[in-house]
Order: sequence, then structure tokens, then C-alpha cells
Amino acid sequence: MSKETSHRGDELKGLGWSEIDVARYIELWEYRQRWGAMNLEREDRLFLRKAEKALPAIVSGRAAAKKPIKDKTYYRWLRFHLDSMTEAEAAMGLAEGERGAWPVLLEAELRLLDHYEPVLGLPDTLKAKALNPVREKLTAQVAALGNTKAYDFQAPLIALKAEDSSNRWKHLREVDASDRTYPLLSADGVAGFRSEAHRDIQDVIRSTFPSLAETDKPELADD
Repeated sequence: MSKETSHRGDELKGLGWSEIDVARYIELWEYRQRWGAMNLEREDRLFLRKAEKALPAIVSGRAAAKKPIKDKTYYRWLRFHLDSMTEAEAAMGLAEGERGAWPVLLEAELRLLDHYEPVLGLPDTLKAKALNPVREKLTAQVAALGNTKAYDFQAPLIALKAEDSSNRWKHLREVDASDRTYPLLSADGVAGFRSEAHRDIQDVIRSTFPSLAETDKPELADD
């Protein structure tokens, strides 16, 4: 999705683009703003991309400065839950190298967001809901192995909202609050689980986030 608040048809006209091409650019720009790039035909996406590459970089206040990915609400929401789990694990008495499946999974997702840098506006975050069942499936597989601890997934956010009544974040899991099963990975199992989480989460992010519909970035390898 474009980060600008209005199209730049006049600038294209000033660069010598024809009236027909400028009109097509404006129509496609407005369509993308409303419905997202994924709903455009490939030929139209390529045309829009060509037009925007022809435009000079914005040096005035016409468009807001790009917010770093780490400052986006969705990213901060994930980071909050990851930090809460990491803090809780310090008091769980885990064996050497043992880790919770949830923080390993969230670390994988954050690493992918760092790589792809999606806009993470409303269109992306709506599509991100498709990650909920992916997270639940992956962690349930680990829980089935039987090595678990108890963790209150809702308590950290409830405490945060008590301090900041304006906070509108949702809980990480859309399940019964009484489910506090916190699956653990052995030291030997962390790498394999991280790889599986990386693959499944990357598939969702690359294929569904509207702001990545035209990305040139290659798939991120699981290192």
C-alpha cells in the first residue's frame, strides 16, 4: 500500500507522461488505496510500479517519513508478548538449552518482519490473523510431546492495560483463558522447531500480506 496521502499524477505529467498514462496511474493508485495491490492484475501492478519508480524521492512534507518496522504497532505487540514470555521463563527453572515453543516461534516471525518490512497497516494486520491457527498448530505439536509448564498468556497484557487504559492490543491467543499449557522444547529440538515455524510463517506473510504483493525481496533462508 502506498504510504502517501494523495497520488502524484501532476508530477508524472511534468515528467512528460501522456494524459492517458497519467490517468491510468491515478485510477490504479486510487484502486490500490481502497482495495489493495493484490486485487490488481499483474500488468496493472507492474505499470503502477513503473510509474512510482519514475517519480523523484519525496524531500518535502508531502508524505510522512517511513516509520521503522520496530515501531509499528503489530511488531511492538509481538515483541511485548515475546518479552513477557522470556521474563517468565527465567523463573521456570528450565533445563540448560530448554526453551518455550512460543518465544522461538515469535522470534521467527519477528525476524521475517525485519526482512520483508511490510507496511503493517490495516490490510496487512487483517491478513495476519491467518497466522493464529499456524501458531496454535505448531505449538500444539510440541505440547503433545508432554513436556510443558504453566503460563498465563493473558496476565501480562491485562497488567499493561491496567497501567495504560488507552491500550487496545488484543491477546495473543484466541482460546479459553484457562488454557495455560506452555510447551517446552529440548535443547536438541529448538533448531528443528524454529525451522518449521520459519517456513510456515514465511508462507503466510509472503503470500497474503497486501503490501508485499510486489516485493522484490527473496525468501529469507532459515539460518
